[in-house]
Amino acid sequence: MRFGSGVFDGPPPDRRHPEESRAIRDRHASQEATQQWHAPREFADDPGDDVYDGGYSYAARDRGTERYHDPDAYDTDTFPAYVPDSDDTGDPPPRDVEERAADVATATSAGGSAVASRGRTGRTKAAPKSVPAATNTTPSAGAKRKRRGRIVGVLAAVVMLAVFAGGGYFAYQRYFYELPDFDGPAGPVAIVEVHSGDTAAQIAGELTAKGVVASADGFYNAAVQNPGMNAMHPGFYAVPTNLPAVDAVAELVDPDNRVGALVVSEGRQLHDISDVNTGAVRKGIFTLISEASCYDDAGTTHCITYDELAQAAAGPDLDALGVPDWARDAVSTVPDPGRQLEGLIAAGSWNFDPSASATEVLNTLVTGSSARYTDTGITAAAQKVGLTPYELLVAASLVEREALPPDFTRVARVILNRLAIGQMLQFDSTVNYALDETELATTDEDRARVTPWNTYASPGLPATPISSPSIGALESVENPEPGSWLYFVTIDDRGTTLFADTYEEHLVNTELALANGILNSGR
Repeated sequence: MRFGSGVFDGPPPDRRHPEESRAIRDRHASQEATQQWHAPREFADDPGDDVYDGGYSYAARDRGTERYHDPDAYDTDTFPAYVPDSDDTGDPPPRDVEERAADVATATSAGGSAVASRGRTGRTKAAPKSVPAATNTTPSAGAKRKRRGRIVGVLAAVVMLAVFAGGGYFAYQRYFYELPDFDGPAGPVAIVEVHSGDTAAQIAGELTAKGVVASADGFYNAAVQNPGMNAMHPGFYAVPTNLPAVDAVAELVDPDNRVGALVVSEGRQLHDISDVNTGAVRKGIFTLISEASCYDDAGTTHCITYDELAQAAAGPDLDALGVPDWARDAVSTVPDPGRQLEGLIAAGSWNFDPSASATEVLNTLVTGSSARYTDTGITAAAQKVGLTPYELLVAASLVEREALPPDFTRVARVILNRLAIGQMLQFDSTVNYALDETELATTDEDRARVTPWNTYASPGLPATPISSPSIGALESVENPEPGSWLYFVTIDDRGTTLFADTYEEHLVNTELALANGILNSGR
């Protein structure tokens, strides 16, 4: 008889010759009859009745495991639970030698077959029986790993297929599918805006919408190959329509095609002024806007003229011009409408659409400037220093024209101190503002001329700002340096300025300025 591995649970089969086996059994029976019974020893020292012929033992096979200590660790059908005899008191029942010898003979005569026997303890042992191989329905760890491996493999294959498909599609688009493109000739110029942070794809959409290129994808493919795209600045560009994508990129990265880029320097006025001593013309903001608006289209130059800007700036529709609410009342009462936007275009860099109307361009600049002024906290700061927001802007324009940045906060303090006590400001910059020709010094005649801006002839602040102040000048009035100064004078051509609390001190400082020729008039 053959048994599968792990199936046989009884004593090993007796493969000896029948005569030899019978002699051994007889010898064992004789020995049993002559031996005295002893109390069972510890399991670890004596395997007891679990020993079969040939040395096979349950204890030796499974010793050290938990299956014989935990009744829940095995199947009671395979290993029946121990049930004591009714007379089991812990002592073995008396048995005669003949009965025990007969038991042994019966057990061995079966040739290793499974029988019930009674051991030294008197307990009944279940006859060993064949145990079928257990069927485990729970997947093993190895099976789970295999299943996960198959799933991961399938997902990886799907991803790789998508990648190759996408790459193949791109390659097809790039090398085999001809994207729509213009062949020329170039058409009318379009003004294209590049916003801060725009990607090549976003610029491509703008160019396609304006008719510059036939395909956004075509422009994108050409743009990523031109390193000049990395050096582009936000702003407006004049680019012909109906261009091949490669030519459109070249036109766009050409700095000469940028239009509507304006730089307003600190202290700049709306109108042109000239210097008395040199005759040099200082371009006003209207002139700078006009120059920045020019672009060529098929040999024709398009510009917004100085006169168009001056006329639009004097218009009565303050909403259309973008005048902020906090300046609306004061601007509406300016004595010269041609100067009503003075100071409302802030110093700094600006971009505007040169194809727009003069009013639209001014609206862009005034609205943007108002936002910058508001960001400084002008409305709250004005109340703190006792001025309206528009008056604070006027004071900042005086600071810009009267001092260098290191002295801004002290000049601002002089202005506020004089306004607080009702003392006339008497600034030469306010005298020059109404003149076509200006210089640092002024004449008695100039100072005596009454204008809405001359602070020698009228108390308080001038009617409007006298220039475009920098943000630094504005903030100096919002946060002036503490002090009791009432006077200041520039004493040399380096811009050194001295401050005084009293008129007597101021006269001494003025003598220094005269000695250095700073106050000499060119008139």
